[in-house]
Order: sequence, then structure tokens, then C-alpha cells
Amino acid sequence: MNPFSSGTRMRDMIRAIRACKTAAEERAVVRKECAAIRAAISENDQDYSHRNLAKLMFIHMLGYPTHFGQMECLKLIATAGFPEKRIGYLGLMLLLDERQEVLMLVTNSIKQDLNHTNQYIVGLALCALGNLGSAEMARDLAPDVERLLQFRDPNIRKKAALCTIRIIKKVPDLAENFIKPAAALLKEKHHGVLITGVQLCTDLCRVSEEALEYFKKKSIDGLVKLLRDLTNSPYAPEYDISGITDPFLHVRLLKLLRVLGEGDAEASDSMNDLLAQVATKTESNKNAGNAILYECVAAIMSIEDNGGLRVLAVNILGRFLSSRDNNIRYVALNMLMKAMALDSQAVQRHRATILECVKDPDASIRKRALELVYLLVNENNVKQMTKDLVDYLEVSDPEFKGDLSAKICSIVEKFSPEKIWYIDQMLKVLSEAGNYVKDDVWHALIVVITNAPNLHGYTVRSLYKAVQTTTEQETLLRVAVWCVGEYADLLISNAGMLDIEDPITVTEADAVNVVETAIGRDSSDLTTRAMCLIALLKLSSRFPSLSKRISDIIHCHKRSLVLELQQRAIEFNSIIGKHEKIRSALVERMPVLDEATFSGRRAGSVPNAVSTSQGAPPKIPNGVAKPAPPLVDLLDLSSDDVPTTVSAGGDFLHDLLGVDMSPAPSQGTNQTKQSGTDMLLDLLSIGDPPALSNSSALDILSTSQDKQSAGDLLGKSLTPQPSVKASTPAGSSSMMDLLDGFGAAPSVPVAVTDAPTYPSIVAFESSSLKVTFNFSKNPSSQQTTLIEAQFTNKSPNIYSNFVFQAAVPKFLQLHLDPASSNTLPASGGGSITQTLRVSNSQHGKKSLVMRMRINYKANNKDVLEEGQINNFPRGL
Repeated sequence: MNPFSSGTRMRDMIRAIRACKTAAEERAVVRKECAAIRAAISENDQDYSHRNLAKLMFIHMLGYPTHFGQMECLKLIATAGFPEKRIGYLGLMLLLDERQEVLMLVTNSIKQDLNHTNQYIVGLALCALGNLGSAEMARDLAPDVERLLQFRDPNIRKKAALCTIRIIKKVPDLAENFIKPAAALLKEKHHGVLITGVQLCTDLCRVSEEALEYFKKKSIDGLVKLLRDLTNSPYAPEYDISGITDPFLHVRLLKLLRVLGEGDAEASDSMNDLLAQVATKTESNKNAGNAILYECVAAIMSIEDNGGLRVLAVNILGRFLSSRDNNIRYVALNMLMKAMALDSQAVQRHRATILECVKDPDASIRKRALELVYLLVNENNVKQMTKDLVDYLEVSDPEFKGDLSAKICSIVEKFSPEKIWYIDQMLKVLSEAGNYVKDDVWHALIVVITNAPNLHGYTVRSLYKAVQTTTEQETLLRVAVWCVGEYADLLISNAGMLDIEDPITVTEADAVNVVETAIGRDSSDLTTRAMCLIALLKLSSRFPSLSKRISDIIHCHKRSLVLELQQRAIEFNSIIGKHEKIRSALVERMPVLDEATFSGRRAGSVPNAVSTSQGAPPKIPNGVAKPAPPLVDLLDLSSDDVPTTVSAGGDFLHDLLGVDMSPAPSQGTNQTKQSGTDMLLDLLSIGDPPALSNSSALDILSTSQDKQSAGDLLGKSLTPQPSVKASTPAGSSSMMDLLDGFGAAPSVPVAVTDAPTYPSIVAFESSSLKVTFNFSKNPSSQQTTLIEAQFTNKSPNIYSNFVFQAAVPKFLQLHLDPASSNTLPASGGGSITQTLRVSNSQHGKKSLVMRMRINYKANNKDVLEEGQINNFPRGL
């Protein structure tokens, strides 16, 4: 016989395929066999059609295409004999799926077989329909399957129940037809039929509310009795597994009870005692018993309960955590995470065991346990749990340090009771796993450090000690270099010593050594070296005696191949060597960073401003009152509903600064074109820009405090004037003049003559503060309005650190003069006045509109008031 013909036995084909030594040989054998099968199909060879289809199924399992044999499946199904039908249905289920259009041709054959007198052929048809029945087939054959649910043979009833599950999933509308037949299956004695019946009822409850209500009313008592009898049943060899009677039926019944009891107190009450009995009576030394206990715990967590049963369930999960089986520990951790939302106190009792799971050799268990530990942390146990996690961080595997350090940092930021503890824990993490810490973590640490002025000395000394021990952690070096650059004087003088500290002796040279070592490390990246250069520049001002040494260190990087470092080195050397006068002002300590804004940006958005006149401000993770968000939030530019007419060169920043980058009309005979470059030169006092009529370089600063700090930085006294004309001598446009000093612009007084009178308005009023606006106009410029803001305190508390801020749309330009004071007396005993100058480029077309924000301190608490002013008088 030809070894590759339709008459070849299947075992010979398999033997030939297995004898192949290469994939090419195997493909050749399969190709020849498929060619022989195609020839037999084309010749309509009926003698070996079932053998050919069996070969095709084997070839299909090897991954080769066999679509040409699909019609042979339909031919064999249409035959009368059981062997041919069996091969045909098996090929149908293996070679086709519900998406094949050919499948519609077999619907009539399946319908005929569902009504066949041979129960084995009926079983074949049910198996095929249950495996690949489509929605159309389900609608056509559902009545026949419903009839077979009451068939005399239990095997047919079992297969019909499984087929029904497929039908109701494909066509949920048919579920109501199967409710009563499914309920009848719950009274079966045959365990095979009973298991499929329970599963059918469970799926019916999930797809049909009507079925759920029906089973709650009619079947709960029967299910409870059935499970109780099963739990208390004596030894039954037919169903016994590890000493437990039919654990599969146990699990199915518990799943159905969980679905029926969820959200229903009455149904839950009827099964509480039974669940407690199952939980206490089932042995946990075998996998079969553990499966039942796990499902029992899941049911207890889902139904309505008074709490006592949940404690029992959590205790079972706690025993699971002590198991030597990794799978049992993993599923226990998963369930405990769900239990946290229901009874966190019960889970807290197993905290020590869960912490041990964090140290498990299995990576999946470690990660799941770490997630659970994160949920367990609260204000009461944060210190102990953080200590345990940090201790384990020292000995944990390198691949686990990233996840572990991230969770520790998140816990510390979220539950830190005090800043000193926060700083201590973060330094421990950076010392042990600094290379695994993300950038936003050490950025947040620096922000917190700047907001703790009483801990600056303690922090810089702690970091100095840490870098003496280890220099391998990159982020630790960055934070240490930053703090040394900012607070080196505190490090040298041991200023701000705390009781828990031991004094250390550090010289100026030692402080410079730290930075020099960091910048000289081969493994230091660009960020670290750039921070080191900045720190060296600052140290050159802190320690004038070491300026030469610091200059030499910086000079080494003037030929760096990295452009960023080369540029910094050249500029910093120039500052050290040529601009001694302004160096101290340039390298002053960083101002306190806005911790609340930084936290909001890390979360994905800047926090919204909240008025605190009705209550205390929200707290940031480290327990500090949240200060006011920056002025840019006040603009809310994305939702500004006021139309603007601004040239293409204008943008939001120009509007914020009160600078019009478009060509401005002159106020006299001269008319000048004002470009963005001219304005920049004017801001820097470079060149000879045109005179400004309504805005000046000082308009950048919208509060008196900002103006004062800018004056200190520049080393000059900046006196704001209503109008400024800036001019500089020839040759002052060189870039060096920018660093040598700034000339004060001469002030030009504005002549104010008689102007129309406008009524005063109450711009803002709350229970604690009242703001009144008085208006006047300059007759020579109808576009400009002078506003005198008067602030009155209505509360019995004195307001300190009083700051008024305002923002306007693009068609307006705003300039604020300094306030008369920053302290507002209590109970109307005095007031603060501040002058605003507003220029309306759309005068006569658009009215004034303004958003305002007021910050002050009352009883040592930061308070924020804000509002929008729309009631300006007409004609402004």
C-alpha cells in the first residue's frame, strides 16, 4: 500500500511524522499526506473518509491549515452510523468555530440528531452545540435543548444543562425559558446532573434579574438543605476525594449561595449558620478542603453579614498565609485585599504574617503582599511598618528594591506624622536603594526640606554623614549636593542642633570635598554633575577663602564634551572671576518652594484653590497647611469666556505680565513699533527702548513683596512709579552690563486733572473681609482707569502677611502699586489701601472684568479668599 494514500492508517502517518529529524522533513510529510487526502475528497472516497478526517484533525493540531476538510465534517455528520457521526462531530468542534459561515449548514443536521432515538447521537449533538453554537443556532435549537433538560437519561440531562449555559450566554433573552427547568435540576440525586444544574442556575442569575429573584424566593432553602446534607454526609466511595464528599459540588453550591446572598439581608440570614458550619467543620490539611474553605470565605465576604462571620473568614485566610503551598498563600493575599474594604481591623490582626510574606522567595507573593501592606498602613502603625519595610529593604533582592522603595516612599509621604520623621525615612531609603528611586521622590524631598527651616541644619548634617558611608546611590548624592550648596554654612557652624544629634566637626574644605567627590565620580550622570557645578558656585560665595580652589574645579569642565556642563562651567567661572559684586545676590538660598502645588502636579494636576473662610485648609501629606496656589491658577485661562483681540505674537504669559507684545499706539506725536525683543531689552535695561505708557518692567511683579525681593536680588532700590521711561547710556547693550548692575529708571509723575466721577463698589465681601473699589480716570487717556482698593477686616482677629493678587483677560493690562501695609487691624480698626492701574485696549467695547485672590494669616493659619468682579461701573 502506498504510504501516502487515503488508505494509510493514522498510526503510520503519526509514526512517519515523528521520525522526521527536521521541520522541513515534517512539512514534506504533511504536504504529501494532505495531497493524498485532497485527492480522496475529490474522488468522493467514502470508505476512508472518517480515517482521512481523523488524520486532518491530527495535522490541524500540529498547526497546519486544514480548511479544505471542513465539508467532510458535514458529510460525516449527515451519515446514519454512529462511528461516522462521532468523527464528524469531533472534526466539526476542532476544525471550525462559531465564526465560520459553513457552520450554518449543519444546523439542520444537529436538530435532527437532537431528536434521534439513539441517546448517544443526541449526546454528540449536544456537545457540538454546547461548544460552538452561535446566536442564530441558539435561537433555532433552544426548544429542543429545553425539552432535553427533562430527558430520562441523566447523562443527556447533564449535557443539556451545559448546552443551555452556552445558549443563555449567546442569547440572554432566552434565559426566562429555562428558569423553571433549571430549578427542577436542583432536586436531582445524580451528582453529575446536580453540579451542572447548580452551574446553570448561577449563570442564569448573572444574566437575568428575573431568574435571580425567582431563585431567591424558591430555591434558597433547598440549596441550604442540600449543602448541609452534603457537609454532614457519611463516607461515600463514589464521590469521596481526600475524605470529603464531592468537593466540586460543595464549591458550586457555595458560588450559587454567594450570588443569591449578595445585597440581600434576608437571604444572607438564612445561610449564615450554614456558612459558619462549613468554615469550622471543613478540614484544611488537603487541597480539596482548602478549595471549599476558600469558596466559603468568598461567599462570606460577598453576602450581608454583621461582622462576626467575616472575622472567622479572615482568620481562615490567615491560616492560608501559613501554608507551605505558594498557590494557597497567593489566593489568600488576593482575598485579604478584598476583605480590607469590609473589615480592615480583622485583617490588621494578621499584619505580622503579611509582612513575612513580603520576604517570600516567590516574586508573585512578594508583590501581592507588598500591595496588601500598603493598604494596611494607617496613622497608628505607620512608624512600625515603615521600620520593618526599611529593615527588609537592606537585604532584599535587587530586582525587588524598586517596587519596595516606591511603596515605602509612598507610605512615608502619605502618612508622615512630622517632617523630621519624613526626612529620616527618606534618607534611609535613599541610602539603601537610591538608584531605584524615581526622580519625583527626591524632588519632593527637597521641597519638604525647604519648607522645614528649623531642620535645615539637621538635614544637611544627616546627608553629610550618609554620603561619607556610601557614594554609590545617585539620588542620595543629588540631595546631599543640593543641601550642601544651600546650607553649607549651617553644616560648618553646627547651627540648629537638635537634642537627638551629636555634634560633628566639618570644615569648609570638607564641605567642598563632598561636592568635588560627587562631580569626579565616573558613574555620575549629567544631572548630578550639573547640580554639583551649581553647588560649587554657591559655595564660592559661602566660603570666599576657597574661591580659587572652587574655580579650579569648575575650570576642569570648561572643555567637557557635554555642552550643558561646558556652558555652565564657562558662565560660573565668569561669575566667580568678574562679578564679585553681584555673586552673593545671585546665589542666595532658594526660596521656600510651594509644597502644595508640587504635590498637586505629581498627582496630575495643580490643586484647585479652596476658600478657607468657612473652614481650615486641606492638609498636605506632611501635615502642613496648604498655602495659596500660584497666581497663574487664578487666571483659569482655559475657561476664560471673554473674547480677546491679541496679535499673533501675544500669549498667556504676556497677558499675565501685563505686557502688550503687539504694536502699541503712541500717546503723543510719536508712534513706535514695540516688538517682543524691544520689550525684553527694556526689562533688562539694555539698549534704548521706546518709552512705555501703561506698563513697565515692574509690571512683572504684581505684589509689593515680590517687588521688594526683586530689588534685593538686583542690589538696588526699585521704586514703582505710575509711569517709567527707561534709558541707558550708549554701549550698555553688552551682555556683561547685565551682570554689572542695573540703573534705576527716572520716575515721571503723571499729571491727573479733573476727571469724571464713578460710584464706588463693594468688589468682594465675606464674613471676615470687605473690599471696596474707588475709581478715577486720567482725562488724557480714557483707556486707563485708576482703582483704589480699600480692605477692611470684619473679624476680631488681626490679619498678617496680607497679600492681594489680581488677574485680567488679555484685552486688559494691569499694574499693582505696593499696598500701604501688610497687616490689617481687627474689627474695622483700620484698613489697607492699594492702587491698581488698568488699561483697557477695548475701551467702549468691553467692560472691565477681574479675578482677585487675597492671602493672609489669621491665628497662625493661612487663609485664602478669592472671587470674580463683574460689577464695574459703565464707561471704565
